[in-house]
Amino acid sequence: MSSLLLTGGTGTLGRAIVAAADPGDVRILSRQPRRASGRDWVRADLLTGDGLDAALHGVQTIIHCATNPRGGDARMTRTLVDAARRSATPPHLVYISIVGVDRIPLGYYREKVWTERVVQSSGLPWTILRATQFHQLVFSLFHAQRRMPVVFSPRIRLQPLAVHDVAGELLRLAAGPAAEHAPDIGGPQILTATEIARSTFAAMGARRRIASFRLPGATFAALRAGDNLVPGNRFGTATYADFLAARLR
Repeated sequence: MSSLLLTGGTGTLGRAIVAAADPGDVRILSRQPRRASGRDWVRADLLTGDGLDAALHGVQTIIHCATNPRGGDARMTRTLVDAARRSATPPHLVYISIVGVDRIPLGYYREKVWTERVVQSSGLPWTILRATQFHQLVFSLFHAQRRMPVVFSPRIRLQPLAVHDVAGELLRLAAGPAAEHAPDIGGPQILTATEIARSTFAAMGARRRIASFRLPGATFAALRAGDNLVPGNRFGTATYADFLAARLR
């Protein structure tokens, strides 16, 4: 019986966790019935709570990666917590968040802060890990502009991180005692968005003019101040260039 329940197992990070974990160790929660050889899938709904009690049976640890960019993360997490508290032995809840959520006033980030508070007040043993943006997200910002004659790049710095490094760290934290606020982690390099744009299009074999821009407002002020960075804890060894070489080979 799997002792670790993974939510968000079909997302970018969830798939990396599934790939890194022993197949017999992880039970993957899904809203839809799934079949996968050697994998333990369980159907449950984080919004309604339907199926959660059964999904949590025998579970010692939860890695909670499920998210909805349109909102509702705090509500889903509260439903998960309520079910976990009904378990005979309350599981260790490990939650993935984002560096700077409490300093960068984006709507999605505010939802993540509320979700963190649900975890902290859950009464369960808990660990929260904040990480910088994954290589895939940073790549998508510029790949989406590939048909444009001019590529627009904000005047900010980014610290992209390999998703498999985050997956490994979450599994490590899940295997240990509750750490509460684990140290934030960021990628091995801090790059300007313009540097990332140039390297992305060079790797695609495309030439584009890069137009950098600066926007007013509190969000961009926080980004320019580096509130999205972790210069003191550069984690992992896979660089953005490594990601591009693997993605575009």
